[in-house]
Amino acid sequence: MTLAKITTPGLTAMGLSVALLWSCLIGERILARQAAQGQAQVLREMNLLRQRQRAVPASIPLLPFPLRGHVARS
Repeated sequence: MTLAKITTPGLTAMGLSVALLWSCLIGERILARQAAQGQAQVLREMNLLRQRQRAVPASIPLLPFPLRGHVARS
């Protein structure tokens, strides 16, 4: 005695639904991986920009008064 019989169109619909579900799951993983890679790239670029924006002095700053050595007179 059969309780339920799966017809060919029903089996085809289930197969297509399963294939669609798997493609959505795989697509979600791919998008999540790309988003993580993009985030890492943006953070690297931000660090590079911060390093470039640091002020580098053009020359060594001069002292406000000249240093004179102590000369002993005899």
